[in-house]
Amino acid sequence: MGEVVVRYTVKPGRAEENRRLVERVYAELGERAPEGFRYATYCLDDGVSFVHVASLAEGHGNPLPTIAAFAEFTRDIAERCDVPPNAQDASLVGSYGQSA
Repeated sequence: MGEVVVRYTVKPGRAEENRRLVERVYAELGERAPEGFRYATYCLDDGVSFVHVASLAEGHGNPLPTIAAFAEFTRDIAERCDVPPNAQDASLVGSYGQSA
């Protein structure tokens, strides 16, 4: 399984817009229900920093490029951000309460 963690900071006044765009991605994922894919988004305490964590099971393709709402979310991300997205591969060290 591969994990990717993406962190970025939106400009002041853009957090709600970013949240709405992210929520649309989740709505479309919910409709499509891709197998072998886990995805979570967190807003940090500062209210403008976001972290996305994606996990892809072996043998499954990444569904995000096929999600129209994800294309909408990423279209103007550079303009929406003070700190641009930084994606890094990650490896799970431990997990509790969810399958690893």
